[in-house]
Amino acid sequence: MMTAPTKSPISEPARSGVLVSVALNALASSPAAAADDSELAKQLSNPLASLISVPFQFNYDTGYGSADGDQTTLNIQPVIPFSLNANLNLITRTIIPYKWQNDVSGTSGSNQGFGDTTVSLWFSPAKSSFTWGVGPIFYLPTSSDRDLGVGEWGGGLTGVVLVQEGPWTIGGLGNHIWSFESDNIDSTYLQPFLAYTTKDAWTYTVNSESTYDWTTDEWTAPVNLMISKLVRFGEQRVSLQAGARYYLTSPDTGPDGWGARLSATLVFPR
Repeated sequence: MMTAPTKSPISEPARSGVLVSVALNALASSPAAAADDSELAKQLSNPLASLISVPFQFNYDTGYGSADGDQTTLNIQPVIPFSLNANLNLITRTIIPYKWQNDVSGTSGSNQGFGDTTVSLWFSPAKSSFTWGVGPIFYLPTSSDRDLGVGEWGGGLTGVVLVQEGPWTIGGLGNHIWSFESDNIDSTYLQPFLAYTTKDAWTYTVNSESTYDWTTDEWTAPVNLMISKLVRFGEQRVSLQAGARYYLTSPDTGPDGWGARLSATLVFPR
């Protein structure tokens, strides 16, 4: 017994929708889209880029003190730029740390909570042959425990300078902070960095995040090697990063040896 041929389960409107979806997906992976993501990934290597970003950065370090303690820190670091006028921008970066630590000060046991917050304000010219910015930095006593931060008001000066040529970014960031209440904070922070961004939005970075404590005359000098990739989750762009660090020098109280970093940065192009 012969049966009449059935119609395709996909109607013409549905088929058109599938074709449109395929076309949009192809467009998203087109060379133009890839170039756009590559440029955005490169901007993330520039602390003064006109770009709103919110990094969530996990750091793990060991070798603290006599008990070889360890510490995990989540840094929430929103970066928000403002255009003050046609010639001047203001870039703000706030670093809010939350810490989990074990035997960081001898056999002090385990504790967790917020550390002290820093807020950097960079005034940067909108038009310049190279990128630079200077301004104040503020140290806020937001630590929930004295073992998690100094717990004093402080402040100082901060600056950034960099150049970007082709896929390369090279520059440095620094600051100096004093305590407004005692001599417990008197430190210089230096972060030279070099980054290379590929056409498919991979970025390879090497930097140092060194601190010199003028009170104890001691350096903490890690070298970080990191790799990141800009990806899309729907319309949301996210930079995913993984890396390792090695401490070239460190106080007896640590950290020392190897450390690790994982981060995810939400990116909001302006």
